[in-house]
Amino acid sequence: MRPSPHHKNPCSTDTVCLHIDSVVENNNNNKNQHINPTMNNNTGMEVEETVRELSQYFKTGKTKSVAWRKNQLQALLDLVHENEDAISKALNQDLGKHPVEAYRDEIGGVEKSAQNSLNSVEKWMAPKKSSMPLLFFPSKGELLPEPLGVVLIFSSWNFPIVLALDPIIGAISAGNVVLIKPSEQAPACSSFLANTIPRYLDTNAVKVVEGGGDVCEKLLQHKFDKIFFTGSPRVASIVMTSAARNLTPVTLELGGKCPAIFDYLSNPSDFKMAVKRIVGAKWGICSGQACIGIDYVLVEEKHSSELIELLKKFVRIFYGDNMIESKVLSRIVNKQHFQRLCNLLKDPLVAASIVHGGSVDEANLFIEPTILLDPPLDAEIMTEEIFGPFLPVITVNKIQESIEFINSKPKPLAIYAFTKNEAFKRKIVSETSSGSVTFNDTLVQFLCDTLPFGGVGQSGIGRYHGKYSFDTFSHEKAVMHRYLCLEIEPRYPPWSKFKLEFIRLAYRFNYFGLALHMLGLKKQN
Repeated sequence: MRPSPHHKNPCSTDTVCLHIDSVVENNNNNKNQHINPTMNNNTGMEVEETVRELSQYFKTGKTKSVAWRKNQLQALLDLVHENEDAISKALNQDLGKHPVEAYRDEIGGVEKSAQNSLNSVEKWMAPKKSSMPLLFFPSKGELLPEPLGVVLIFSSWNFPIVLALDPIIGAISAGNVVLIKPSEQAPACSSFLANTIPRYLDTNAVKVVEGGGDVCEKLLQHKFDKIFFTGSPRVASIVMTSAARNLTPVTLELGGKCPAIFDYLSNPSDFKMAVKRIVGAKWGICSGQACIGIDYVLVEEKHSSELIELLKKFVRIFYGDNMIESKVLSRIVNKQHFQRLCNLLKDPLVAASIVHGGSVDEANLFIEPTILLDPPLDAEIMTEEIFGPFLPVITVNKIQESIEFINSKPKPLAIYAFTKNEAFKRKIVSETSSGSVTFNDTLVQFLCDTLPFGGVGQSGIGRYHGKYSFDTFSHEKAVMHRYLCLEIEPRYPPWSKFKLEFIRLAYRFNYFGLALHMLGLKKQN
């Protein structure tokens, strides 16, 4: 989930702008005794000092212990449990999210992720034995997960709690220290995180920075051991360029135009359930301001009217007839993003394709759920990620043509397909490329800790959630144990034909040939 690639606030995360408002220096982890000083008018020296403090603390090795990791994960659970109302209020203030939406999409996700990591971290940390071929006998090997070090996390405004805390869960589970930058476009949530995280987590190991443009460049000038970025491809390229200067590995959680393929479902009950899930996925999460939300729907032309009428019906059921008064729909994040969305409809041919909705209210940053039928494919609404409450319905002659249509665009973060045709399912999986494919439902892949979440190509690099988060913030170090006995002399000079043949047979694991060769019974090549 990420902010729109088109939002161009000069002091936004989309310009990778940062401003440190609060850096915590208290070493006491007791949330009731913590003092939270504020850093104003940040300088490069202060940023450098913050990064240096994190690096020095990591070198103490305290974050590597099982006890430290579990204590921090439990503290995160306490943070969520004890501040649920405050989180809900902050999300409502920034984005107009209803408390149920806030819990479903953010609070509950953090709670689930933290509890899963708390239950599993000791198992994840355990070395894994690696089998060794007899060529290396006597020896043994293992894979040992180790933390990367100092991690920089950029979160985004559309899901400002879960997209800040969920990566932190992975980073501390893996034993790292963390510098987290919340999005200033969700100021209430950013302030909440900056003021609350230091009361619960180890302030030597987890620090929060807030703000706008001046600190961004300073942060990216420093060497981190990992950068985790949630945002747009345009800004991701800036982050990646900065990271490349220090050979810093990156995880980029981006997005793209996620399609829904709507194959005809002859059973009326199946048809209705599929449409209901499409409506929920489009407008039910942050009014369409979500990277995993549906960007457009592909359907056969002969079934488009039936689909659109049912879309309209469920929009009314969910949000009522007077939608501007609805407390269920989130609002557009700010006026600039609102204007960007309105501009998408200014094209006369796009406006003419509207079959439902289209009303806007700038004073309340409200845009009505809007359905469009076959807008021009070269219009911006179809060439760029919408990231708002507009749903184009694109008709094809045969639903199989949807695969070619999807492949004509950059690889999306998710593909949703509603079909009972098993052959068509296999065709979608084998002939398209995306971060994930979900059949007959929407969004649920984001909640599954046993599946990785991440994109491919323009939709992202790397993955996280559950064990995959632990892996993302870890290095799996290879460790080999050898014994000072049973030396293999042919590995050393001076060379001979005998040694060459020995090495050749050894690399081919031809043990019978080796035995014959050692006994002088195998003819030399």
